[in-house]
Amino acid sequence: MSSEARQIKLPLTADVIAQLRAGDSVRLSGAIYTARDAAHQRLVSALEAGQQLPIDLDGSVIYYCGPTPAPPERVIGAAGPTTSSRMDTFAPRLYAAGVQATIGKGQRALQVRRACRKHGCLYLIATGGAGALLSRFIMHAKVVGYVDLGPEAIRKLTVAEFPVLVGYDAHGGSIFPGDEDLD
Repeated sequence: MSSEARQIKLPLTADVIAQLRAGDSVRLSGAIYTARDAAHQRLVSALEAGQQLPIDLDGSVIYYCGPTPAPPERVIGAAGPTTSSRMDTFAPRLYAAGVQATIGKGQRALQVRRACRKHGCLYLIATGGAGALLSRFIMHAKVVGYVDLGPEAIRKLTVAEFPVLVGYDAHGGSIFPGDEDLD
């Protein structure tokens, strides 16, 4: 585990993903998408039905976040991570469809860790309870899908040096105590 954060310009590449290990500190810059429970349900349903999606999943990073309204002079309100386990049933299908990383908080189901290894993806951890602080790393926000979901609509965020830790790496590694070996 490195003590210095690695600066990563998005989109993620297979080479960068292969170099990262569970516990690494990372600073992301570029485009990420917000999506929570309802948006995940719609994305997976659309994939299964062969319908067009509101975003291109190939190479994307999805942040499990439903930001609060933007106060005056700000791009976005508090934008902290939500509990990732609520998206566990959807994550493997989205990784298979091209999502390169998800960002949230908390431990995930074993199937998610296996999917990260199988598809060469990452699960990244953002600090829970720090939504106001994390919003300062968001330079632009725009609703790009499922506007009817309000705070849970899909937003495209442009982030600059957004701080995360690698929770699960593409090699089966985990930062969570008690996670079993995948081999």
